[in-house]
Amino acid sequence: MSIETKAADIREEFSWLEDWEARYAHLIDLGKANPPLAPDERTEETRVRGCASQVWMVTDLAEDRLTVRAESDAIIVSGLIALLTRLYSGEPAADILSFDVRRLLDDIGVTGALTAQRSNGLASMLARIETDARVAAQA
Repeated sequence: MSIETKAADIREEFSWLEDWEARYAHLIDLGKANPPLAPDERTEETRVRGCASQVWMVTDLAEDRLTVRAESDAIIVSGLIALLTRLYSGEPAADILSFDVRRLLDDIGVTGALTAQRSNGLASMLARIETDARVAAQA
């Protein structure tokens, strides 16, 4: 499934949620279902700096495709992580770099509803994924 198809599915999923409270509840549910990292993967090297909550992110490259796995100690951030990993995992680095994720987040009503701290954390997570995708694209 392409990144564009995944994005369309996410847009459709969120289109049924009528207000921010429903979107918030859905993000919480996504966060609860987000699989945890192994304890030895939660290190200073995998920690995402710039997030108010604790976030650890692991990316792997196999067969020209990036796999993103992450975990947070904050449930809303875990929901954002679940969205990002669903969108990006298994995708070629070039597709990740060319996709306008900020537009998707605006379209589903997430961006405008986040606090400044969560917006900064989201930006830090996206920057980490984009950096890892750039490295992968050069490999």
